[in-house]
Amino acid sequence: MASVDAILATKYPAKAHARRVAESLQARHGEAGVLYLEAQKTRFIEDNDETMPFRQRRPFFYLTGCLLPDASVAYDVKADQLTLFIPPIDADSVIWSGLPMSPEEAAKLYDVDRVLYTTDVNATLAAIAANQGGKAPIFAISEQVSEDVKLQGFSTTNLSVLKDIIGDARVVKDAYEVALLRRANEISAKAHIAVIKAAQAASNERELEGVFISACIANGCREQSYHPIFASGESGATLHYVSNDKPLIDSVTQQRKKNLLIDAGGEYQTYCADITRVIPLDGKFTLETRQIYEIVLEMQSQCIAVLKDGVKWDDVHALAHRIAIKGLLKLGILRGTEEELFEKRVSVAFFPHGLGHYLGMDTHDTGGYPNYADEDKMFRYLRVRGNLPAGSVITVEPGIYFCRFIIDPVLESPELGKYIDADVLERYWAVGGVRIEDNVHITKDGSDNLTSAPKALVEVESLAQ
Repeated sequence: MASVDAILATKYPAKAHARRVAESLQARHGEAGVLYLEAQKTRFIEDNDETMPFRQRRPFFYLTGCLLPDASVAYDVKADQLTLFIPPIDADSVIWSGLPMSPEEAAKLYDVDRVLYTTDVNATLAAIAANQGGKAPIFAISEQVSEDVKLQGFSTTNLSVLKDIIGDARVVKDAYEVALLRRANEISAKAHIAVIKAAQAASNERELEGVFISACIANGCREQSYHPIFASGESGATLHYVSNDKPLIDSVTQQRKKNLLIDAGGEYQTYCADITRVIPLDGKFTLETRQIYEIVLEMQSQCIAVLKDGVKWDDVHALAHRIAIKGLLKLGILRGTEEELFEKRVSVAFFPHGLGHYLGMDTHDTGGYPNYADEDKMFRYLRVRGNLPAGSVITVEPGIYFCRFIIDPVLESPELGKYIDADVLERYWAVGGVRIEDNVHITKDGSDNLTSAPKALVEVESLAQ
């Protein structure tokens, strides 16, 4: 198998992606005709002459591998010709920004058949339409076509289906995309290790966030996949905690908080890592944290073990709940039978979110088709429903949380309160939350875990001391 470096030394497979999208369009709508997409526009900060942080439109990148703003692309399906349009030289901006990429440079860099300037878009589209006798449809994305672009001369203009078609195509990754995801994970693992090593000397969450981002940038991930979570103590029970600025000394007890939950990943050439780890802030886990950590690690281990092409994600999510119930029963936090607790959905109070989501150019990637209206609260927040195809990449992120806002209503419920031992539970509030998240590539007969960040208890504690 080729190494990550060898794969990434080749071009991003834009032409193969264009063909895949066209095949899907033909299968669903009878013909594909022409695809037209635009890159994200250069946008300026309000009341400022500086540009806003740039994030490329994902559908455009999927068909080009190009990170230039203000570009566009057209794919003539019949001619199998992929044309990239890049902005022409703006003489007034050269003094400030230097010379832009030339068409010759772009042709060498990107997997396209030709490169023209964006001033050639209308003439090129008109020529394609004329060559096909006006019988070809054109597909674009609503509100992502500039006012000066003329989609004329085609049999029909469809602005409604292309985005979803591309989204579905993105679910199954090719070798190049998997290599990008693996590289994002490799760099993010280095950043997680840097945080573990720095944790004991830190005094505030923001210091450790800074360590993580610094390590990502130094190793090639200039952007973060999402706003990182650095949640100390009981804040670990807040699923999307974003403050990242609390002292690591508890303001009430004046004692150092026990744990830090880190949910963070770097973005490498638009592809994301999404990794969660829990680490001890003083070098060693408490007994209660260790007990919960072992349950969550078992949840993850068993769930990853059953992954393969065609497995139903709903069933894997249910498996995670059954393992959580077994573990919490053993600790005495829950009481009753495993089946009764599962049927009553009591474990949702401790594991309220879905087991994972597709991963790619977006952290919560396309194609999952969640059902947030599901009346079954165990599955309501599951971001992927149905069977996983080989080639998809999914996060496996079970967790157990001690969130008073969620658990207290269950304790107070006449029907469900009897299933939780409040006296035993009292010892675990300080744990906050434990979540362990890896990024897993689904294969025909199993899976390949792309995440190498340490998670074994012994290894984490060794690095933290």
